[in-house]
Amino acid sequence: MSELTFELVNGQKVTVFVRSALNGGYAGRSQDDVAAHVAELAELGVPAPTTTPCLYPVAPYLVSQADSVPAQHGHTSGEAEWAMIVTHDDVLLTVACDHTDRDLEVHGVAWSKQAAPDIVGRQAWRLSDVADRIDSLTLTAWVSDGESWTEIQRGTLAELLTPQYWLDALRSRDLLAPGTVLLSGTIPMHPGVDQFGASWRVELGDPATGAVIRCQYDVRRLPEPVA
Repeated sequence: MSELTFELVNGQKVTVFVRSALNGGYAGRSQDDVAAHVAELAELGVPAPTTTPCLYPVAPYLVSQADSVPAQHGHTSGEAEWAMIVTHDDVLLTVACDHTDRDLEVHGVAWSKQAAPDIVGRQAWRLSDVADRIDSLTLTAWVSDGESWTEIQRGTLAELLTPQYWLDALRSRDLLAPGTVLLSGTIPMHPGVDQFGASWRVELGDPATGAVIRCQYDVRRLPEPVA
């Protein structure tokens, strides 16, 4: 079980012990966007799902605010997402990057979700404070080759199923409880970009206030196994 601490707009800090973690998948409101993401993954050899949206349970310890992600090879990459955190008193919204082992993904998406962490921001908003403008919030991601940053994703939360959709879905499955963290699924990547890099950065922005929540981390290659 991992421990996360979030700073709210008013400076209050909220600590959450993650008891349940879930990753939404193929969660675009537009079926065209869902088809685009399926096509992106198909280029990497990932079979199409039998139903959408998907919901993948992952080990709670995989939700992290780390600055570095260990990787066994060069075919891992992130995805720009938002994350919803259920506390005893509230529901929080923050930025997230679902780092994924793309080599393992071709054998099973659910397996690949267990092979790399979900990185979330250190700041958060109360969902109730932004719920009336949720569709206008922006998601942007960049990948770095170690020297320069390249934008790889840009969109709004209007492209994804809403937090309220997932709250209702979790409640119907008896999964809505304090300590639950859910990642939203992602928006399409820009065509032709190289998603494999040395660092990832994702921003969740609120155009109404100019506020931005960020997460950023380096990808650190592990030494070769001795076997």
